[in-house]
Amino acid sequence: MMIWKKVKTLLSVNYAYMVEYRAELILWVLSGSLPIILMGAWTQAAQGGQFGLSSQDFARYFIAVFLVQQFTVVWVIWEFEREVVEGKLSPRLLQPLDPGWHHFASHVAERGARMPFMLLLIVLFFILYPQAFWVPSLSQILLFVPAVLLAFILRFTIQYTFAMFAFWTERASALENFWFLFYLFLSGLIAPLEVFPESVRAAVLCTPFPYLINFPVSLLVGLETDIWRGFSMIVGWTLLFLGLNRILWRAGLKRYSGMGA
Repeated sequence: MMIWKKVKTLLSVNYAYMVEYRAELILWVLSGSLPIILMGAWTQAAQGGQFGLSSQDFARYFIAVFLVQQFTVVWVIWEFEREVVEGKLSPRLLQPLDPGWHHFASHVAERGARMPFMLLLIVLFFILYPQAFWVPSLSQILLFVPAVLLAFILRFTIQYTFAMFAFWTERASALENFWFLFYLFLSGLIAPLEVFPESVRAAVLCTPFPYLINFPVSLLVGLETDIWRGFSMIVGWTLLFLGLNRILWRAGLKRYSGMGA
């Protein structure tokens, strides 16, 4: 019961904080519209019939990418880096709660505040492209929901792990910028994995990148994918980064010398 009260308090406080900046939220939602822009290029390219996907398939794929990206966007590394550099982490260490839960609650609450604007853009998309409209089956939805939740947890865990390097360097966010280059090309953000050569796709599927976007998107739009491998890879990578996170956290606290530490 006490845990539920803590969760409720964290979420309600962070949600109230997020809705104070509605204009900023709109800008953040719009900043994730790259998949919709790429959709135009890929739907035109698909008319040549060289990719095995139709223009309609590409349109559905990229609007699903937009949806998944809105649910899985993470910025914890910049917040944690600032807290360490400015010494603001010290008050959090006095609380009987890992600082990571504050950031996690902030991200979850932001999803709720972002949702109305996100749904409005999706409705507008289908008004402009009615031929791309489809209704996912119940099984697709039941698989997509846990997949996108796990994808968010995985991305948060990865970035929070990189954030631990803020104990050693003032620019831990540079790691995220480097990681983002691989994320951009290998996650399915700019192209479905179906257009990759078979050998490249097999190698990419051994990394965490495709399970952040391509896997949940494929479940939603009905593209062929290995469901059990997808879920097991997400869980496996999450546990791996979580273990690394705890090791770096303990080592980093020994080096932390922020104000009041």
